[in-house]
Amino acid sequence: MAPKTPGPGLFDAQAHEKRPGPLAERLRPATLAQVVGQDHLIASDAPLGRMLAGHALSSIILWGPPGAGKTTIARLLAEGTDLAFEPLSAVFSGVADLRRVFEAARQRRALGQGTLLFVDEIHRFNRAQQDGFLPFVEDGTVILVGATTENPSFELNGALLSRAQVLVLRRLDDAALEILLQRAEALLGQPLPLTDEGRSALKAMADGDGRYMLGLAEQLSHYKAKEPLDAKGLAGVVQRRAPLYDKAQESHYNLISALHKSLRGSDTDAALYWMARMLEGGEDPLYLLRRLARFAVEDIGLADPNALPQAIAAWELYTRLGSPEGDLAIAQLVIYLGSAPKSNAAYKALSAAKRSARETGSLMPPMHILNAPTRMMKDLGYGTGYVYDHDTESGFSGQNYFPDGMARQNFYNPVDRGFEREIKKRLDYWTRLRNADK
Repeated sequence: MAPKTPGPGLFDAQAHEKRPGPLAERLRPATLAQVVGQDHLIASDAPLGRMLAGHALSSIILWGPPGAGKTTIARLLAEGTDLAFEPLSAVFSGVADLRRVFEAARQRRALGQGTLLFVDEIHRFNRAQQDGFLPFVEDGTVILVGATTENPSFELNGALLSRAQVLVLRRLDDAALEILLQRAEALLGQPLPLTDEGRSALKAMADGDGRYMLGLAEQLSHYKAKEPLDAKGLAGVVQRRAPLYDKAQESHYNLISALHKSLRGSDTDAALYWMARMLEGGEDPLYLLRRLARFAVEDIGLADPNALPQAIAAWELYTRLGSPEGDLAIAQLVIYLGSAPKSNAAYKALSAAKRSARETGSLMPPMHILNAPTRMMKDLGYGTGYVYDHDTESGFSGQNYFPDGMARQNFYNPVDRGFEREIKKRLDYWTRLRNADK
């Protein structure tokens, strides 16, 4: 059951030439050392490297974007062990398939052999199906290697996650993609018909997906170009992939978080970038507008009282124009919010006031600020002693409006930025008048 040591990382084109299938399949690494872009997992001092060196493979979940090497790593782990390999795809498998695998694994275990169960797209199994793994993973009947493109924290049971180590694969960077291109050219026996600019554009089109890039490279290998293609020429020959974005999954939350924090940090250009990423990925513009309106009151507030009207105006204009014309209203709003002075004083004031309301319960307002519409209420003292602020010289009575027996609270503390600087002057002035009457 001990894992075998992976072979050298050198790429031998001749060893891959006779493989059938598409270019990406023919170039699939023969050893873990040939995997690119994931040294943080496969190096000798990295998690998988340590597992192999210690001859102890445990259950793992491989989480990463498409084309990063999840399936390849799982296959190589299986090939590098004495475990029986049982591959399943959660897309095409059900409870009956799992029962069959677990029964076969139980029989092998009785004979002294272990089983490596590889489940591709493991997040596709529902919670009940995931629960079915637990006893077999826990007692060692199977070593589970799951692959997923979705955040395990959201998609996998906590009980399953506690029994498997999550290893995160990185999006392939330009250096890793370049290695794959060089391997492809070595296998094809010819360079791709690309200028340096075209080569960079091809890697940008791949968006970190090695499998997708090799598919584009295979298309280019059949293209009879009169001269090498630049970025514009490449775009006319191959189709650019849509950005990776799932409105219902983690990328949705990651990008809106990036937009919100860029705005909070007053980085208008970065905010425009994340806004554009979401729109290009197919996000509902009305969702963006709702979040931007929330930002206007949460992170700008009264530092710029015009931020909220701007948000509402952009929202209303978009509902009238739609895309693409209305997209400019969203961009203008992002620019306005990003460049506006920031304050979360109102947000903090609301939180503090709610907390105080919970703590103080059902205290009555002081009698002098209660109306007395009936004789009985007047006799009980309702409204007695109330001072009409407009009748005072300063237009400010300084009376207490908190419940009797409750100390005065200070929830709202405006910042010394934007319009809140003026508000702060007013509040300080009223504080001085209030204290002068004591």
